[in-house]
Amino acid sequence: MTQPPQTPEVAAVLAHNKAVRTRHIALRAALGAALIALPFVLVAAGVPNTFLTVLPIVLGLFVLLFLLIRVRHGRRLGVCEQVLRTYPLEYRDRVDKRGSERLLLGTVHTVKLSVRGQHGARTMRAVSASTVRRWPQGAENGAWFAGDPAFGGVMVVPGTGDMLFLQPAEWQKYEAERAQAEPQRRALAAQAGISGLLEKEVNTIAALGG
Repeated sequence: MTQPPQTPEVAAVLAHNKAVRTRHIALRAALGAALIALPFVLVAAGVPNTFLTVLPIVLGLFVLLFLLIRVRHGRRLGVCEQVLRTYPLEYRDRVDKRGSERLLLGTVHTVKLSVRGQHGARTMRAVSASTVRRWPQGAENGAWFAGDPAFGGVMVVPGTGDMLFLQPAEWQKYEAERAQAEPQRRALAAQAGISGLLEKEVNTIAALGG
């Protein structure tokens, strides 16, 4: 069995993902603002004020609106920090990515994290903690995991420090296991903020209304 990579420092992982999240939000916000400002620049330059001229305003508002919804409902970075402060990191030398689905809350990747030679790894839903949609490079070669598979946890990619928040793909399937878990196990999950289902697709109408 190959030697696992060096255990990442929690502070460095959190700092990296917070920086990526801040940069991602700033770029999207700048794009939305630029689209809104573009028609005014064009009209000032003498371009006729038509529907096509003002269309970028609508696009820019949509960019900012969906960014606001994702940021407002994106609790995962804070929960990831709680998880990393509660559970130790354990290395999984096999990360099997089964697919990805692009949703409003982010791109949801379906994965299994296991140790070679062991079976029974749960299928998990993984969402980037920094709001980016891409699958982290090099994750298939192994990753660190902190958490409780029945409740959820965090996956950290060696080298890059990219972090994903994980919860069981079939949440209800493990309801009995969570309910019957020993008090200390339930207490740890509550302390880490993963005792209930957190990652579910945002109801856009409800998000806009409240």
